[in-house]
Parts: sequence; structure tokens; C-alpha cells
Amino acid sequence: MALEHVDPEVPPSGTGCTECDAAGGWWVHLRRCTECGHVGCCDSSPARHATAHFRESGHPVVQSFEPGEDWGWDYAREVRVLLPPLAPPTSRPGDQPSPGPADRVPSDWRSHLH
Repeated sequence: MALEHVDPEVPPSGTGCTECDAAGGWWVHLRRCTECGHVGCCDSSPARHATAHFRESGHPVVQSFEPGEDWGWDYAREVRVLLPPLAPPTSRPGDQPSPGPADRVPSDWRSHLH
């Protein structure tokens, strides 16, 4: 992995998926871009915004934005990667459920998964 795709000083864009929050959507898990801090939803989520961010921006490396997880993924090479510590916060708030946010997750959410 090229370190030019990791900026350990940049903070995350928020506590949830940027695009889902703007559109009133929901997500299963969150991923954080290590280059610009964009927080997007995972590929199991209905909208898959983390992968869309990679395709649109060319930023290939993300880190899980889930509590207790620090693994990285390189979309370009399709491999897990080791990452240096990133600027806090390093995950969504612990009281924010997954899927979330709680008030926007439909009762039949499992039928919407990819």
C-alpha cells in the first residue's frame, strides 16, 4: 500500500455515512477513507457509498469505522492492509446502533442488504 493514500491527521467527515445522512438513508456498517476522511456505508448497505467514494475520488484505502475494529481495505488491490493510527474519533459513536441510525432503519432491513 502506498502511504500517499493515508493521511493520519485528517479527521472523519462525521459520525455516519455522509451521503445517507444527507438523503435520510441508513447503513449497515461504516468505512472511513484514509486519504480525506470521508465516512461512507459498506457494500452490504443499500447505497454502498464507501465504494462509490473510491470510484469517484480515486481514494483506494478505507478503514472500518466500527467500534473495536481497525482493519483497512485497499479497493484498488482488493486486499486488507495494515494502517497507522488515524485521527480520532476512530469509529461511529458506541451508542449508535448497527444498522443505523435507529430512527431510519426499516423493519424489513435485512431484505435490503447486498
